[in-house]
Amino acid sequence: RGMDAAGLTLKLLLVGDSAVGKSSLLLRFTDGAFEPCLKPTIGVDFKVKKMVVDGHAVQLAIWDTAGQERFRTLTPSYYRGAQGVVLVYDVTRKDTFAGLESWLNELEMYTTKSNTVKMLVGNKTDKPDREVERREGLQFARKRSLLFIETSAKTQDGVQHAFEELVIKILQTPGLWDKSAEKQGVQLMESSAQQDKSLCGAYCPLS
Repeated sequence: RGMDAAGLTLKLLLVGDSAVGKSSLLLRFTDGAFEPCLKPTIGVDFKVKKMVVDGHAVQLAIWDTAGQERFRTLTPSYYRGAQGVVLVYDVTRKDTFAGLESWLNELEMYTTKSNTVKMLVGNKTDKPDREVERREGLQFARKRSLLFIETSAKTQDGVQHAFEELVIKILQTPGLWDKSAEKQGVQLMESSAQQDKSLCGAYCPLS
């Protein structure tokens, strides 16, 4: 069966602490621009970008969420139906790296698709005063099965690559975008659950 991702719109989210450069990454990726003094995002910003990945034309609907606590109440509805999530931290601020754990918990709670592709992005590599080593980011990502890349929205480094990697991974997970695969999955789940309620699935705790 040929993979038909043509005319596909994918919903991507950018999350992470305030001022890690989410909006700058988005602006750099969608408009090829960089503005050193972007104002903090209030609520949510939204951009659409068309790209061709592996010969497939896809449209990305990218939601840029506010990192500030006071806007966090807005976010649960944005997670719904997201196929890809980009978790951003600032390599020059250790606290933004430490904050990733709570973002991941939030994703677990609100994303509706269990196989949502997640990518960890260490941004602002152009700055000299690095506090988080590449190795630390990689370890964190491996431990939690996240894709990982470092970027600089300022110099463009890694930005295009990050989004391409994310989209490729989503396209390799048909359950995320292929409606027919999704329906089959649901039916299978339901019938096997009805057959035997006591059977524990693949995620059996070994205690």
